[in-house]
Amino acid sequence: MAKKPEEIKPGLPAWQGTFGDLMNLLLCFFVLLFSMATMDAQKFEEVAASFSSAFGIFQGGEAALGQGALVGDGISQLNQLSNYIISMGVSQSGSQDEDITDSEGENASESGGAGINTEGDTSGVMQGTGGEGSGSEGDATGTGSEGDSTEMSTESDATKQGANSEETQEAAEAEQLKASEALAAEVNEALDSLDVAKQVDVNFTSQFVQLTLQGAILFDTGNAVLKPGADSILNKVGSVLERYAGGTIEIEGHTDNVPMHRSSGKITNNDELSDARALSVFYYFVENTNLDPSKLKHSGRGEYEPVADNSTPEGRARNRRVEIRIYNPLSPMY
Repeated sequence: MAKKPEEIKPGLPAWQGTFGDLMNLLLCFFVLLFSMATMDAQKFEEVAASFSSAFGIFQGGEAALGQGALVGDGISQLNQLSNYIISMGVSQSGSQDEDITDSEGENASESGGAGINTEGDTSGVMQGTGGEGSGSEGDATGTGSEGDSTEMSTESDATKQGANSEETQEAAEAEQLKASEALAAEVNEALDSLDVAKQVDVNFTSQFVQLTLQGAILFDTGNAVLKPGADSILNKVGSVLERYAGGTIEIEGHTDNVPMHRSSGKITNNDELSDARALSVFYYFVENTNLDPSKLKHSGRGEYEPVADNSTPEGRARNRRVEIRIYNPLSPMY
């Protein structure tokens, strides 16, 4: 005989009723917790700003600012976000500071209260200065495009600062060049009075005045020892340098690109030759003038800074030289 099918009772099983009651209780519990919680508007906006910079979710709108001032509308999925942030921030600050709840921009009192207007996508905080029932508008903090305008203002300030810095630098360089020009005129006049102006070339930059002596006047070929007769011109140049002993004076030796012969003695290359010649002039000034050795510098530049073509005898003769630089008082090297 076939078994009689079990009859299905109408309604839900008993356990589902218990489960539903439990879910309702949990929902009520969390709703209660949420209603008791307080929202810190400033912290919320800081979190929103950090998300904006980290993930770029607000690229379509304005930036988040402090003090509940502004969070602009972002991409289309976050429409009216600024309204939510603004109303939330204002209501929090209003409930803590004053009993002001008018969201349509009405004045809270005729004696100078604070009214809050949150219509559309903009908001303003109006401070009354009333006396006899007349409310006048005070400071207003707009939230429409303040983020963009602030960014543009920052960029404009940076551009102005950069332009001012360039102008200041150009003005300083012009002053230095003028000082070097005056110094060069003085040096030329002094050399002319000593009858050595034809033996010393004088030019200048914004940093220094440069005296150039040809190597053939001071040294024999391939030699770093001062030749006889070199002392007469160095004495006159040294007397001119003594007038500017308070600043830095630099002596540089230069050569052509012809390799040194091994039979030349201890000096084996042009680098050593240029350095030795600068050192010889340095020692002469230290021993025969009142120049302060701590203010004198010397170095050799070898063949690496030519002023003429080394392919001709005349060019090589010009490249074999000693340069003496007098830094002007406006130069950082002075």
